[in-house]
Parts: sequence; structure tokens; C-alpha cells
Amino acid sequence: MKLCLINGPNLNLVGQREPDQYGDQSFDEFIPQLKADFPSIEISYFQSNIEGELITAIQVAGADHDGIILNAGAYTHTSIGIADAIRAIKAPVIEVHLSNVASRETFRHESYLTPVCKGLIMGFGMESYRLALLYFCLKFQV
Repeated sequence: MKLCLINGPNLNLVGQREPDQYGDQSFDEFIPQLKADFPSIEISYFQSNIEGELITAIQVAGADHDGIILNAGAYTHTSIGIADAIRAIKAPVIEVHLSNVASRETFRHESYLTPVCKGLIMGFGMESYRLALLYFCLKFQV
């Protein structure tokens, strides 16, 4: 099974930025740990602060991966383009967020992505990604 984790803007700063909100572990630390915990799954990782690059990454991964775990960051609440990219691919997408966005500022309560994603996991920090990965393990019986 091939999965792609795609992260949007400012998620390259996790581990340094607002650790009370996002934790103190970086993705540079987390991704190798996740790969070690799931050695039978091919996990690729992409992060960008640029919306168009995220759209391209979704299109590419959607063509040759079994699934995508996506944290689009702030683009979750603004990007019709990312929603259209998700709608255009066959690979299922799980939307994830480190924090519980429903308990934060009201502008974070609306997601353009949730309606076109297979599901949503939020509020469990880095474990949100692991929970999404476990969904794919169950779906594909890995």
C-alpha cells in the first residue's frame, strides 16, 4: 500500500510554532517514526506553503497512491482549488488537523475540504495522522 501525507502552509514550523497548540515534535522527527511503525506501508511526504504546489501534489498522489492523508492548514478554510483537486482524483483523502479546529476561532469552523474527503480526524496532535493511517490499514487489510 502506498500512502502520501500532504501538509499545507506553516506545518513546516510544527515543533517550534505554538507548541501548546501543535505540540513540540516536528514532522522531521515524526515521519521516520511513522515509517518505522508501519514498515509494510510505503509512506511519502510532501509539504508546501504554496496552494498550487499542494494541488499538484494531490493530483500526482491521487493517480498512483492508494490514499492521501491531507492537512491543508489554513487552505482548509479558503481553497476551492484544493477541494476541486480532491474531487477530481480516485484515491480517497482523509482530512486531518493537529488541533480541534471546531474549538478554535469561528473562521476555522468551515472546511471546503470535508465534503469531498472520505473522513475527518482532528484534535489528536500527531496521532491524527496515525489514526488516518490506521483507517487505510483497515480498508486495505494491511
